[in-house]
Amino acid sequence: MNVSLQEPFSSYIIRKLETDERVKSFDCGDADLNDFILNESGLYRKALLAVSYVFEAVDDINHEHIAAYFSLANDRVSMTDFPNKTEFNRFRKHRFVNEKRLKSYPAAKICRLAINQELKGQHIGQFLINFIKSYFLADNKTGCRFLTVDAYAAAIPFYLKQNFVPLTVEDEDADTRLLYFDLNDIADID
Repeated sequence: MNVSLQEPFSSYIIRKLETDERVKSFDCGDADLNDFILNESGLYRKALLAVSYVFEAVDDINHEHIAAYFSLANDRVSMTDFPNKTEFNRFRKHRFVNEKRLKSYPAAKICRLAINQELKGQHIGQFLINFIKSYFLADNKTGCRFLTVDAYAAAIPFYLKQNFVPLTVEDEDADTRLLYFDLNDIADID
C-alpha cells in the first residue's frame, strides 16, 4: 500500500514496511520509539503482532529519511478494561442498541506513533491520526469500531486534541493511559 497524499503533504507517501525491511535511521527524541522502528518492527511483523507504516518523501527512493511512522495491531474494548461491570455497561449503553451489546468490541490499536524530531510542529501527527481514522472507515475493511492507544503521559494532550477520550479513570496517574476513539463519531468531526 503506497498512498499518495493531498496538500500540504503531497510530496509524501504512506507505505507499509516490508517484512524484511530495516529502517536505517530515525530519531524522534524517544529512545523506545526509535528502537522499535530501527530494531523491532520487523520482528513484530513476522510474528503477526503489529504492522508498521512509514511516512516519507516521495523522492526518497532509498528510504533513508523517514519523516514519521506508526504501527497498528488488532485490539478490543472489553469488559475487562473497566473496573467493574457497571462502568462497562455505562460505556456501551450510549453507543449500542440492546441487540448489539457484547462483552467486547473490535478495535485497532495505535501501538506507536512517532515524528522525526526535525519535523515536529508541522501537524504530521494530526494528519496521520486522521489518516488512520479514515483508513479503517474506508470500505469498512475489518468491522473495526474503535481506535485505542496506550498513550505516554506526555502524549495524552495530543490524543485528547484528536478527540480520543480516556476509557476509565483507573489509569489517570499512570505512565501510560488507555484512550479510545469511537469511529462511529467520525461524521461529527470536521
